[in-house]
Order: sequence, then C-alpha cells, then structure tokens
Amino acid sequence: MVERVLRAVELVPRGRLVSYGDLAALVGIGPRQVGSVMRHWGGNVTWWRVTNARGELPEHLRDEAAARWAAEGILLGRGGRGAPIGDYRADLAALATDWERACADLESSDP
Repeated sequence: MVERVLRAVELVPRGRLVSYGDLAALVGIGPRQVGSVMRHWGGNVTWWRVTNARGELPEHLRDEAAARWAAEGILLGRGGRGAPIGDYRADLAALATDWERACADLESSDP
C-alpha cells in the first residue's frame, strides 16, 4: 500500500494537485490511510501536491508548500491556507492510467 501511494504522488504533474481522497479512490484505501502514508513516508516525494479536499495543507507545511507552489505556478487562494483545488486538480483519469502502468511491477497481493 505504501509504495502504491507514493508512486501515485510522484505521478501528479507539476503545477497540479490531488486530494487525499483522490489518491484514496485511486489506490483503494481510505483518505486517512493516505494521510498516514504521507506523514510517515511522504517526505521524499512531491508531498506538496497532495492536499485535503479544500486544497489546504497542515499549518506546519504551508510555508514550504507555498514556496513550492509558487515555483510551479499554483496560486494561493483567499486566506492563504491553500490553493483552490478545483483550479489545479490533476486529470484523475490520466493519473489512474499512469498509476496502473507504474504499479504493474508490484504483486497484486501487495497490501
């Protein structure tokens, strides 16, 4: 499960966002499980491209994420707590196709 989530995160294109729920639906787990994977193992992937359903990140990540978003052309929304995810959401169908290809080498029994 961890590797599947991390591979999905790495496939989110520059300048695009997905929510924990988007990734959960893709991988077949719950959004909280995605959040747990990101909290424990997400530091080496493009974590700033994964937000909650409102396009927000936890407060302790916002400053670094804002800098990375600015470099990718993602603008903060009102209040500066996140970005309007509807404006920046990745193409989820394309992400699913890419993710299936990227996970083809993992065994189907991989938890």
